[in-house]
Amino acid sequence: MHSCFVLFRKWLPIWMVLAAGLLVAVAPLRAAHATEAHLLIEADSGKVLEAENATFPWYPASVTKLMTAYVTLMAVKHGRITLDTLFTVSPTATAQSPSKMGFRPGTQVTVDNALKMMLVKSANDMAVVLAEGVGGSIDGFSAEMNAAAQRLGMTQTSYVNPNGLPADGQISSARDMAILARAIIHDLPEYEYFVHIPSIRYGRRVTHNFNKLIGRFPGADGFKTGFICASGYNLVASATQNGKRLIAVVLGASSGTMRAVRAAQMLERGFANNTMSWLRPALGTVDGLAPIAAAPPNLRDEMCGSKRAHPASDEDNDVVANTSTTSAAVMSFFATGTQPPALRPVDMMAAAPAPSDPIVVYTGPTRTGAAIAAAAEADAARDAPPKAGKRSKTAHSKRDDNAAPEAKANEKSKNQVSVTINPNSTKPPAHTKPAASKKPDAKRTGARPASAKPKTAEGKSKP
Repeated sequence: MHSCFVLFRKWLPIWMVLAAGLLVAVAPLRAAHATEAHLLIEADSGKVLEAENATFPWYPASVTKLMTAYVTLMAVKHGRITLDTLFTVSPTATAQSPSKMGFRPGTQVTVDNALKMMLVKSANDMAVVLAEGVGGSIDGFSAEMNAAAQRLGMTQTSYVNPNGLPADGQISSARDMAILARAIIHDLPEYEYFVHIPSIRYGRRVTHNFNKLIGRFPGADGFKTGFICASGYNLVASATQNGKRLIAVVLGASSGTMRAVRAAQMLERGFANNTMSWLRPALGTVDGLAPIAAAPPNLRDEMCGSKRAHPASDEDNDVVANTSTTSAAVMSFFATGTQPPALRPVDMMAAAPAPSDPIVVYTGPTRTGAAIAAAAEADAARDAPPKAGKRSKTAHSKRDDNAAPEAKANEKSKNQVSVTINPNSTKPPAHTKPAASKKPDAKRTGARPASAKPKTAEGKSKP
């Protein structure tokens, strides 16, 4: 009996390894029905810790902007441009779909501010501004993106635009996204702060990073989210604990919260001291993962179908602070560095983020000191909607001059009083006067009484 037990102990690890290897071997079979892709690697070595559908082609959505940032910052590093270089917003940039800053054509933005707006707010218009500024055109910049992808070994990736808006040729994979994240860490350490800014403030608007791990998961320090209906909710995330940095990629999650929870769970397992890790089969490095030849899954029905409770978007504000206790626990970690053992990833994502001062972004040239605050105030005033009843006559006339004919007709009809007259009556309606005696209403027409001060020489009111 004792000898049987000894044999059992001797052969058990081997059988467990064989069983684990069998599970890995059948993973490509399950990939034919992929609805999510997961990957966890070590940032320094590229060693793969977890992988599921990691080489299945996927629509990257706004995770594309990581390559836009990489190409732009490499241009800065090589001296082609600087962070202070001014780029001009084109009509093409203005025409991009949200999320975007919404600047008018002709507005100028520095490379520094455009990068911050693009990576925190995921502004599609700023991605085009950078693309046209660096590459001359969207096509020219896309060629630079593809050249960089090829050089980095991103064999499953192709780009046709700089922001990830829907396009059949815009394809990547979890494997390639992890390779790109490692390149940002290795090639651009001096600019890496761009990928973990907690929030920005433009004028009076504060936008928090769509990556919900920032300010919630201990040590979270990157990278970018993405969403289109076809891709689902994507996230490339990273965190550093005790000098060890991990990169997690989640593609196709069902919500912004779920992609963050999935990434946090992987990161937590990767940082944990798992005594059974020797039972896992070696998965090699991220570069060695074998690509799967397939078409990207289209998750449009699941993400944007009629059964969805609310419209889906990359902003996905479905995180609400769970309890004051949970939020206090998260705040405690960022204040003391001590993580309560009972705090689960789902609790972290349900808590409010750690408080931080938003980084001010603005239009126009680079400014310092008090000039930044002045620029922010000017942007806030420019961005503020006009107050009802406070429009100047000049602004009104400009609007009328630029209005379409049908818009003018509608405006005219609004100012007319509709009166129904009884044809059998010889008297005018009680609230009207005969046409001959009708006088313009000064309040309605904006006319001044005879005693009012004259207008300026141009015939316009002073501001």
